[in-house]
Amino acid sequence: MSSTEPGGGWLIYPVKCPYCKSRDLVYDRQHGEVFCKKCGSILATNLVDSELSRKTKTNDIPRYTKRIGEFTREKIYRLRKWQKKISSERNLVLAMSELRRLSGMLKLPKYVEEEAAYLYREAAKRGLTRRIPIETTVAACIYATCRLFKVPRTLNEIASYSKTEKKEIMKAFRVIVRNLNLTPKMLLARPTDYVDKFADELELSERVRRRTVDILRRANEEGITSGKNPLSLVAAALYIASLLEGERRSQKEIARVTGVSEMTVRNRYKELVMKLGLKSLWW
Repeated sequence: MSSTEPGGGWLIYPVKCPYCKSRDLVYDRQHGEVFCKKCGSILATNLVDSELSRKTKTNDIPRYTKRIGEFTREKIYRLRKWQKKISSERNLVLAMSELRRLSGMLKLPKYVEEEAAYLYREAAKRGLTRRIPIETTVAACIYATCRLFKVPRTLNEIASYSKTEKKEIMKAFRVIVRNLNLTPKMLLARPTDYVDKFADELELSERVRRRTVDILRRANEEGITSGKNPLSLVAAALYIASLLEGERRSQKEIARVTGVSEMTVRNRYKELVMKLGLKSLWW
């Protein structure tokens, strides 16, 4: 809309910019946006005159308006464009720094870190990072990548090293999976994926690992694993295998390593013993 047409164009209001402290703020009636003429910062969007009046002190809004020319309008567009670009690049730098930190803490392979970085960039391109904190999005991308490549890292582990809560990471994970079309690839985590990781931490032998995998395979054939937390099944199978192979580890030790409660380990242990015919281990 031309700035010379009646009722259209740009209006200047003497309200102070919180970023550069300039009072040269511009209201674009056509797009309903208020932004700074000096630095290009967008201060409000989707506004009409009545809403602007409610959001701004009455004394700051004059009874008259002043129109600006096409040259100034182009300058403001350029400033806004550069502001968005700089903001996007700054966020990307912060995200990659957080991703490298988390990857180092979790001891992830290089290919997992690179894939997580790719997922973050794709999420940023689609605008998924606008309403989700950087730390949360990065943690969700790492979790999604670990699920894609079957890297045994639990959500509890990622949340413990991240600066956000497990619940928030899971919400961001669902958003990323849904919007980046990862659902067909995002297979459910299998209990056997975590056997080696937990066995290493518990310093168990190869015999115990093979026996654990065998117990989990039999449990899957019997339909015991359906709807169960994979970590709780691994914990119970490790406990049973350690008893059978004479390398006993306490339920407390296994619960600490796997991140599930002792009560959960005990319940899954009893269920596996009863349904797999291992009653000689009953206590």
